[in-house]
Order: sequence, then structure tokens, then C-alpha cells
Amino acid sequence: MKVKTILVSQPEPKMDNSPYSRLIEKEKVKVDFRPFIHVEGVNAKIVREQKIDLNDFTAIILTSRNAVDHFFRIAEEMRFKVPDSMKYFCQSEAVAYYLQKYVVYRKRKIYVGKRLFSDLTPMFKKYKEEKFLLPSSDSLKPIVPKALDDLKLDWKRGVFYRTVISDLSDLKEVYYDVLVFFSPSGIESLLKNFPDFEQNDTRIAVFGNSTVKAATEAGLRCDIKAPTPETPSMTMALQKYITSVNK
Repeated sequence: MKVKTILVSQPEPKMDNSPYSRLIEKEKVKVDFRPFIHVEGVNAKIVREQKIDLNDFTAIILTSRNAVDHFFRIAEEMRFKVPDSMKYFCQSEAVAYYLQKYVVYRKRKIYVGKRLFSDLTPMFKKYKEEKFLLPSSDSLKPIVPKALDDLKLDWKRGVFYRTVISDLSDLKEVYYDVLVFFSPSGIESLLKNFPDFEQNDTRIAVFGNSTVKAATEAGLRCDIKAPTPETPSMTMALQKYITSVNK
């Protein structure tokens, strides 16, 4: 079965020359983007109910751009002026770079990991006396609280936003050769929106072990998997698969 159409369960990349653009050009396939899940912020009242007072913290742990947006949104709602002395521990350079939307980068104390949460460990050890706030969604990878507890840090988690399943009812009669998923939440959204979904000839592409596990447990066949040593990105995995089946 040749591949002509692909649906990626994420927002469309904002950059012009994305890997998907190159895939479309090279393989002459149609790629659509549609977020299967989206993020909704909770209000300040719900944050206060979690017994969180922003005055209590000297450092913020930021694991994503969503965490950045929703921390500063809640600070504004609570009329909390974030002090210049606040320390920011960012999981990656992308998160740290995004922080510039809200603070003057060179005037703030910002500590940056390479990519994984564990990359921040040496910095946490250096600043163990700080009082850390972790703004997060309602779903948090267990590795994060475990790492903070193991370091015996003074920290508190605040649920500042939630992951919500998107309404995909308009796709009910639309068929794609490949559906691409990056999280268990995406699989959950597919099944909530289309409880009678039958895979048949639809190929499922999955990124990450947790997504593979969610798809398999849902009775889906995973035809394309990433990352692998040979195909570290989803677009590379798609490219390899399409090249083999579209001969």
C-alpha cells in the first residue's frame, strides 16, 4: 500500500524549511497537521487552592514552553511581580530561549540543561538551598518528581495548565494512509473521538516507548517507530518507510 496522505497529530511547524517540508517535496506526499490534544490554563483560584503562594519561591523549574507561558500568566493574574532575583532552571536551550519573551535574559539568573531533565542535576546540587516551584500540567512524567525528591530539594509542584482532548469530529469521514503520534495522550484522543476506529490499512507511526506502549495496549498495529539508531527523528522514519512502500 503506497503512502500518499499523512496526518500528524501536532500543530504545523512554524518554520518554513521544516523536515516535513522536505519530506513533502521529496516524496510528493500530502501532510496535514492537527493537534489531537491542546493545553488549557487553570485560573489563579485553582492555583491558590493548591496552597501555592508565589512569594514563597526563589527558583522556578521550567520543563517546557507551556510551563513558561502559564507561570507568567498566573503571576499576572495574581498581581505578583516576579523579582529580578528569581532563578530559572530550564530543561533545554529551547525553553531558556523562549523565556526571553518575558524576561531580559542577560539580567536574570538562568541555568540551562542540555535536553533531558536529568541534565539539570548538577545545577540543582549547586543551589540546594533554593525554594523551587515546578509549574506543570496535570500529567507529569514520574521521572521529574522522583529526581527532585532524590536530591532532597525544597520544592512544590503547581498544576498551572491541563492537557485536554481536542474535538476531531470533523475528521470522521476523512481517511489518511498514515497517522502520526508523539504521546499516549494522542492515542487516547483518537480513541475518545473515534471509539469505533478500525485500523485496517491505516499505518500508525509512533514516537517514543510510552507512545508505542499506549498504541499496542489499544490494540493498534505500530507500522513505523522512532527514534531508532537508524532513524532518530519521526520524519526520517517516515521517509524510510515511504521510500520502501512507494517504489
